[in-house]
Amino acid sequence: MANIVAIVGRPNVGKSTLFNRLIERKQAIMDNESGVTRDRHYGLCEWNGKIFTVIDTGGYVQGSSDIFEGAIRKQVQQALSEATVILFMVDCHTGVHSLDEEFARVLREVNKPLFLVTNKADNQGRINDSTEFYSLGIADKLYPVSSASGWGTGDLLDELVKKLEDDADPVESELPKIAILGRPNAGKSSFLNALLGVERTIVTDIPGTTRDAINTRYNLFGKDFILTDTAGIRKKAKVHEDIEFYSVLRAIQALQDSDVCVVMIDAERGLEAQDMSILSLVNKYKKGCVIMINKWDLIAKETNTAVKLEQEIKNKLGPLSYIPVIFASVLEKQRIFKVIEKAIEIYDNKTTKIATSKLNEILLPEIERNPPPAIRGKSIGIKYITQLPTHSAVFAFFCNHPKDIAESYERFLVNKIRSHFNFEGIPVKVVFRSK
Repeated sequence: MANIVAIVGRPNVGKSTLFNRLIERKQAIMDNESGVTRDRHYGLCEWNGKIFTVIDTGGYVQGSSDIFEGAIRKQVQQALSEATVILFMVDCHTGVHSLDEEFARVLREVNKPLFLVTNKADNQGRINDSTEFYSLGIADKLYPVSSASGWGTGDLLDELVKKLEDDADPVESELPKIAILGRPNAGKSSFLNALLGVERTIVTDIPGTTRDAINTRYNLFGKDFILTDTAGIRKKAKVHEDIEFYSVLRAIQALQDSDVCVVMIDAERGLEAQDMSILSLVNKYKKGCVIMINKWDLIAKETNTAVKLEQEIKNKLGPLSYIPVIFASVLEKQRIFKVIEKAIEIYDNKTTKIATSKLNEILLPEIERNPPPAIRGKSIGIKYITQLPTHSAVFAFFCNHPKDIAESYERFLVNKIRSHFNFEGIPVKVVFRSK
């Protein structure tokens, strides 16, 4: 098992700020508004040669009827059960709060190493004032820090790593990454929870429930990979709140960090302009992709309904028609594992390298039968083909007049590559070089 450190506490004490500092990346959204963090958020930290997982959690509030705060409590409880070490964060600027006292009673029932971290200790006066937190009765030592500036975090980490197991396996950071993207309320978080069989992320009918990009390690079909749930991506004109703006940025960052994207589309709404914008981003960043038509159980079906709709979608996709389409239902758990199976296949396609000898053996006869059209009386001869060592499928064609190849012939070559080799779900690019 990996070493896991959970950061917990009431709302607005600086948990996400400390999380970002420990993982050395602005991954969690930070805002003065209470309740910004909702789901469990994972990242990697390394200190003194030890690598461990850090969990950021939402603010713990008891006795609230708010739908989100009830769900956040469940997420915090799950983080506590997973943790090897607990960081209980409080705010020495505001002093002991009734919510701190309530949460301290919860933590007394958890028999795990616990560090009482007094945040916002920006000066000597606040450090002195932090001693009042001894009244919580859950720790013999306080660890004053300023998560904003980093002051005190080194001393905290020095003591923390002493509580970690030396032989624990760290979470792999180079696993294949599959990002789940789509508009708000397409069913992304429900899809992740259905795959995992647990409530990994909070699900409601309220658009914008998911704010951060949530990473989860997953094993299926004998492969380990990272699944990333993201916030719904809306048109810029409809984004008015700062938090949603940063949520969208995190979703786009998750897209850029991924290897394969699952783009979810609501079957009742069909493929709309915003879906095409998301798919264009996926293609722009050269990511593998599978389209998942969710809520297929809600569609009235006739003979060949799926076949006809898939053809309509392919026609709308145009040059992106290489992306496979799967009709599924998260609610009915219909074909959800097929989506992941297809995403894994696409990852394998993305990492496939075709031997140069095989490329030339198969494609040069095709080119000889259908040579590039002559330009200004100059005949164009392609003599050699190789796949470039890039993260996406790029093929170099060496010829005598590389600048004179027509776009229509580029498309012809891409189609021939796809017809002979399996690059389903992968953008394929051809470039022309002087021989």
